[in-house]
Amino acid sequence: MAHRTAALTTIPRPLAEALQLVLDQVPQSKGRTIAQRETVRALEEALDARRQRIILSHSTINWVKWSGLAVEGLLTLLTIGMVHSDNRPAAFLAMVIFATAAAAAAVLIASHARPFTGEISVRPDVLLQVLPEAGS
Repeated sequence: MAHRTAALTTIPRPLAEALQLVLDQVPQSKGRTIAQRETVRALEEALDARRQRIILSHSTINWVKWSGLAVEGLLTLLTIGMVHSDNRPAAFLAMVIFATAAAAAAVLIASHARPFTGEISVRPDVLLQVLPEAGS
């Protein structure tokens, strides 16, 4: 997904095999029927989580959004400078505070441009829940 090569139409073999294994079982009691239903539901949730991750991996932040953010930031800085033009220290402080906030927002947006790579990334928590435990 980080390389944007995963497809929505393919189902990973381990999940497909797990689903087939669960559906092949013939429950002998009401409790086993409920367990089978819950297992199928959990596998379907894992497949849905995978689909959502694939959709998210194809999202990008285009140049129009970046341009809009830059223009808005520059216009706000210009307005702050005009409002505080008679008091240079206040203008400087207000502009530094706003520029810092705008830079933090830009870093946050940039970190979500590639949601599956980097320090701030979407993790496959739901998918990992259906994997067998190591050493079991």
